[in-house]
Amino acid sequence: MFNFSANHLFLLSRTEYRSCAVFLLQDRDTQRVYRLYDFTKALLIRPGVAYCVAGKVNSADKLYLVIESVRLDTKRRRASTSNPW
Repeated sequence: MFNFSANHLFLLSRTEYRSCAVFLLQDRDTQRVYRLYDFTKALLIRPGVAYCVAGKVNSADKLYLVIESVRLDTKRRRASTSNPW
């Protein structure tokens, strides 16, 4: 396992499964989309808000980005309210 972190992420979708919640988040700078797993199913991530996410990469059989912490991206919060497209 190793650490990962990403900034300026915006929620695309949230899907809840029996064992976890799966978030699709997009980095507006790189346009990269991340599939992040919340096994606690306790995180509340709102659309239209920029977040910084940190976690671990679990690479047993598949690559899982497991969320450990989420916080508001305060450096870019003001820019997050405008639609870049």
